[in-house]
Order: sequence, then structure tokens, then C-alpha cells
Amino acid sequence: MAKAIINGNRSKGTINPNIYGHFSEHLGRCIYNGIYVGENSDIPNVNGMRTDVVEALKKMGIPLLRWPGGCFADTYHWRDGIGPKESRKKIVNTNWGGVTEDNSFGTHEFMELCRQLGCEPYISGNVGSGTVQEFSDWIEYCNMGGQSPMAEERRKNGQGAPWNVKYWGIGNEAWGCGGNMRPEFYADLCRQYATYMRNYDDGHKIYKIASGANVDDYHWTKAVMERAGHCVDAVSLHYYTRPRTERWEDKGPATGFPRSEYYSTLANTLYMEELVENHGRIIRQYQGERQVGLCVDEWGTWFDVEPGTNPGFLYQQNTMRDALVAAINLNIFNNHCDTVVMANIAQVVNVLQAVILTEGPNMLLTPTYHVFEMYKGHQGAKQLESYVETALIGEGESLAPNLHVSASESKDGVLVTAANLDDRRPAELDCALSGLGQPGSVGGRVLTGGCGAYNDFGAKPIVKPAPLTAELTGDGFQAALPPCSVAAFLVK
Repeated sequence: MAKAIINGNRSKGTINPNIYGHFSEHLGRCIYNGIYVGENSDIPNVNGMRTDVVEALKKMGIPLLRWPGGCFADTYHWRDGIGPKESRKKIVNTNWGGVTEDNSFGTHEFMELCRQLGCEPYISGNVGSGTVQEFSDWIEYCNMGGQSPMAEERRKNGQGAPWNVKYWGIGNEAWGCGGNMRPEFYADLCRQYATYMRNYDDGHKIYKIASGANVDDYHWTKAVMERAGHCVDAVSLHYYTRPRTERWEDKGPATGFPRSEYYSTLANTLYMEELVENHGRIIRQYQGERQVGLCVDEWGTWFDVEPGTNPGFLYQQNTMRDALVAAINLNIFNNHCDTVVMANIAQVVNVLQAVILTEGPNMLLTPTYHVFEMYKGHQGAKQLESYVETALIGEGESLAPNLHVSASESKDGVLVTAANLDDRRPAELDCALSGLGQPGSVGGRVLTGGCGAYNDFGAKPIVKPAPLTAELTGDGFQAALPPCSVAAFLVK
């Protein structure tokens, strides 16, 4: 039996709800057909937003949504997406599939989506092909409450009150699709753009996020922090998990994968902890007296697209392997809540590690969705130090601990989330709560199935949470976690 200890006397602080954020890009069927179907669609909607998708995301507890990209952000000119829809400019999405879109989903539609979801908007601005004036005007359009040209234009387009958008990204992947820049050059641009990102209301200060590193490019983080850290509130990080394959260009299938790819995927996603720790050290080294956070605003699995689908749409199925990747990363972010202030899984609907898939009028919830829903009690809670005895499991060079945990305390009780990564053996867990008083009750839920199990259209969902028996002990609880499972225990 594996011993776990939850230490109520040590905490790294509050888990920012934005760690449970999501990402929506004009890519494939994420926005169009996935989220937005238009007001005249036969699919039930409110102001064009799919009712089923909105309700599911609200139930999951979505706190924040990033838009419009991604690589699309640095080709997007926001004025193309405002005003009467019949007069909006049609554009070609050169990044993703070369499709033509009519810009019927723009700033007003995104803000309406966030209103329906009850979540914070996070807008990535165009630095790669845009201008300082364009970016500055967008912020004024969204946030100016008084009299100004941009505020008057917003009112003319039907929105009287300012939206007061807080979170703004200063470009996206400036090292790659956002301009192929050197970090020193981007840092100078970041300083310039940040200067003209105005606060229009002292009660609604904006939060500036610099385009950060790709994976372990620590030089990028150092250069940006050293030269522009005083101008921003956070720096981003992007890291996608993929299995180890024979050829780099092959990412491996999302379903029907061999056991070796199951374990190499888990081993690779655990690298996130090293990245967070190392980038966090660099940020702290150069932040001075200010506090600069780390935003992991793109993360998740990236596999080969489903056979027969547009390769530019990045549509992939979602299995229990993805659920474990989600559980591991959310545990890591929880346990490093003093460093990670935001994270955005890619992407929310129909793209990469989506929490929702749609097919015409039909919708399904993926295993990853259920992990976010089971973990939502961590949002805004006090992180608690946790420790668990583990055994190394895996295949070949791909090794991982069999158990992975995090814990938090809120008014609802102590939430302990644990993943059993072993694809064949259950894990007996003996969890002790230290410094948290005598436990009076414990309830458990579990998400499980074979590591390749997934939910599909036209079939009854086979991967969904179920009750899990947990028994109180003198100082905690005991439970058995099935192979390849994610569990959540609420102790009161």
C-alpha cells in the first residue's frame, strides 16, 4: 500500500483559478461549428453560441478563455471582425488549412461567449504583422469608458459599456509563427507595445503577458525578463506532449497506440515540472521587487490527426491517456501555484486535446473534460504540500512514477486528486492528513478505463466519472485506484 501525506501546515499559496484556463483559436472546427454556429443555425444557440457547448463548459467550471490564437493571432486584424457581419472582410486562414472565413466571429462575439460562460477573456494581440497603433486601439475599443474615437465606434457597434478586458498577450510564439524573432529583438518590441497598452480605469488595470519560450529555451526567458521584465506582469511558456516515435515527423496515433507510446507520452509530459521550475527560477532572478508570473498558455497532447480529416485542422480523438496527461499537468500547476498563474490547454473544442468534440448537432465530452470537472474544486483553494510513495513503471527508457497527486483546502473541505499511471495494476492508497483536524467524511470519484478507451459519436459514453469507495482511517482515508485512472477525494 502506497502512503500519501497531505501536510496542512505547508502551502505555496492560493491556486489561481486561471490555471484551469482554456484556449480557442481560429483553427479547424474550434470556433466555427465547434463554439459558434450563427444565430440562424438549426443547432440550439444563444446569439450564435452553441447552447450544449456553453452549458458543458459552465458545468466544468471554465474560468478563462484565450483567443484568437495561437499562430492565427499574429495574422489577425481585429477591425476585420467588427461592424455589420455582411460587410466584414473575408480572409484566408493561411496558418490552418488555407480555408476562407467570413469574420462573423470577432471581438463582440468573443466577449458575448465569455459573458455566457461567465469566464474571463484573454486576448492575444497581433505583434507579428500588426502595429503598436492597432494593438493600442484594440485595448481602447474594449476598455475605454469615456469619450474617445474607439469608444464611440464600440458604442456604434452595439456595446455601450466597456468590457474591461484584463488579460492581454503581447504577441504569440514570437520565436516562431509570430515573427521568427530573436529574443533580444522581441524584448525591445515588447517594451514598446507595453508602453502603449493603457489603463483606462484605475479599477481595471490590464495584465500584460509577454510571448515566452518554446519548451526549454531558457535563453529566451532570460533575455525577455532581463530587458522587458519590468514592463510585463507575466511571461508565457508553450509545451506540447507527444510520444517518442521512430520518426520525429510522426506524432503517433491518438487511438490504437502501442504500450510504448503510452508510457513515453506520460514520461514526456512529466517534463513540464522541470520546465516550470527552471523558467520560474529565471523569472524570479530578474523580476526585482515586482512579481512576474508564468503563464503556460499552450499545453496538451499533440498526435497525428484522425484519418480522413484535414491535416490543417488538428482534429484528434481523446483517450484515457489524454486524461492522465491532463491530471499530471494540473497536479504540477497546483503544486507550483507560486510560479504558475495561468495555464490554457489547447484547445477547448475539436482541436488537439479538446475537452469537447462536436459532429454536426451532436456533442460529446472527452476524458480530459471529466478531469477538469473533477479538479475544479482546486480553483481558488489553498494549495497543500503533498507527498506520495511511488514505484517506477514504464517500458524501455520511458519511466514514470505509478502515482501522481496534488491537494488543496477550501471551505468545502480538502480535495485530494490522484492519478494511477500504471496501465495494468491497481494502486492501494493510504492517505494521511496532517495538521487538518479529524476527518469526518470522505467521498470519492474515479475516471477509468483501458488506457486507449475513449468516447465516440453514435455510442454510449464509456469514460465518465463514477463513485469510488474510500474508507476513513484515524487520520485520513484509504482507497484502491484502478489501473489507468484519475481519482478525486473530498474530505470534510
